[in-house]
Amino acid sequence: MRLLRRVVDLLEESEIEHCLIGAAAMAAHGAPRSTLDLDLLTTDRRTLDESLWASLDQSETKVQVRRGDSEDPLAGVVRLSAPDERAVDLYIGRFTWQTSIIERAVPLTIQGLEIAVAEPADLVLLKLHAGGPQDRWDIQQMLAARPSEEWKQLVEERLARLPRECAELWQDLRIS
Repeated sequence: MRLLRRVVDLLEESEIEHCLIGAAAMAAHGAPRSTLDLDLLTTDRRTLDESLWASLDQSETKVQVRRGDSEDPLAGVVRLSAPDERAVDLYIGRFTWQTSIIERAVPLTIQGLEIAVAEPADLVLLKLHAGGPQDRWDIQQMLAARPSEEWKQLVEERLARLPRECAELWQDLRIS
């Protein structure tokens, strides 16, 4: 968690809004899954500027900045890694609905680190948008772990801002 703490500190010092997503966020909401990395979301494209990361100890931290092209659903990804640490992947979204996810994120304390964590409904939206086999499985785990209808209704209300195939996938997963 030291690397995550350093990344979060840098983002906060730079006033870059972000939130925890992925398996760690799912676990925080009761649907644990093992993973080798930690995922963050932002829509702030300043994170794609390699100079932002210069203050991290380059001998200890490796930073890889990958920009998405015009066809990519992401503006880019920044992968940060350090010896004996879980890697941190910072996903840079390009849509206003992703900014809304960050704005709605709730502060939680995870292993002594206070961090904004995406809501369950928003985690599902991100998974629906990604649409891969692991994402489908993760949605099924969220459905099993959180039987309440309230958050599922939020998914349905927010789906209008995503591509049509996301709503179709949601209906398939809710029925199965």
